[in-house]
Amino acid sequence: MRLVDSHCHLQADRFDGDLDLVVGGARLAGVERILVPGWDIASCRRALEVVDRFSWLDAAVGIHPHDAANADDEAWAAIVELAADPRVVAIGESGLDYDRVFSPVLAQLANLRRNLRLALETGKPAILHCRSSIGHRDAQDALLSELQSFGSEPPAVIVHSFSGSLDYAEAMLELGATISFSGLVFRAGEEASADVARLTPPNRILVETDSPFLSPPGAPRGRNEPEWVAVTARWVAERRGVEEDAFGDQLVANYDRLLPRVR
Repeated sequence: MRLVDSHCHLQADRFDGDLDLVVGGARLAGVERILVPGWDIASCRRALEVVDRFSWLDAAVGIHPHDAANADDEAWAAIVELAADPRVVAIGESGLDYDRVFSPVLAQLANLRRNLRLALETGKPAILHCRSSIGHRDAQDALLSELQSFGSEPPAVIVHSFSGSLDYAEAMLELGATISFSGLVFRAGEEASADVARLTPPNRILVETDSPFLSPPGAPRGRNEPEWVAVTARWVAERRGVEEDAFGDQLVANYDRLLPRVR
């Protein structure tokens, strides 16, 4: 089965000792594309270093909602400069997190808006994280409102590690978003993801690991790795009732269309 990992933090320090083995293991498992997103200026620069080591990988640059309050104008100017790099195919990871709220909500919203504007200006899709506390959907509703404020021409969006209700997914799809599924689908409280996996159009679906986080069943709990994206991909294919090989071909085609290389 052909595979992609559309969100994998290979620049994280958990991979410092054996990155070559991890990337090689992903290749052996059938992973043909990996996107390495940053979450702050330092991790964005490290993402580009990883891409330099492994030329078949791609990078994304942006500021995560957790780091929104810490990104000053100088840091943001550096993100804007990095976004023009041909190795960078997306803007992010950005978004909203009203669960842990490591940055104040107003700082998160301001950060989200400048990431979305940068995505629109560069023509590169925005990778969006969105989490609400259990039993709530305030972050999802706020994210939808921000995207809807662009009117008929919102930036292209990839909903990273989908979490939310079916109607939230439907609203995102109406805005043209692509939905990416991670090992989060196996956790309690995320049962709606099965219905979302069935309803998402075939050309607007991706899978990811969010490594080193969100290990799916069977993967090491302490460090998820890109090869384990196969578990989530097979889960999605089963929910959609499609052959794994055909689904793998679709995943690679979706990645290449949404995240085209210019280098």
